[in-house]
Amino acid sequence: MIQDAINDLKRLNKRQFLYQVLSFGMIVSSALMIWKGLMVLTGSESPIVVVLSGSMEPAFHRGDLLFLTNYQEEPVRVGEIVVFKVEGRDIPIVHRVLKLHEK
Repeated sequence: MIQDAINDLKRLNKRQFLYQVLSFGMIVSSALMIWKGLMVLTGSESPIVVVLSGSMEPAFHRGDLLFLTNYQEEPVRVGEIVVFKVEGRDIPIVHRVLKLHEK
């Protein structure tokens, strides 16, 4: 399998190979620009997250994509979806606010 890929690369001329590399670079850079643009527009470090567990059902199922915003002037209310990080965990927690504790 790897040998076939190497043989295919050898058959490409330099111009075709350069075109493939540039095309791949354009795809990667476009995705990065879209992600950074969404970060600026939403004010969120993670503007799109994936639901990883069934704890959000029946509204959201595993694998659903959530588009998040982080507008500071809006207070958090019961029923809204929040994302927070816990020390020692790499993956942020996405969950619905069940109760507010105000002091």
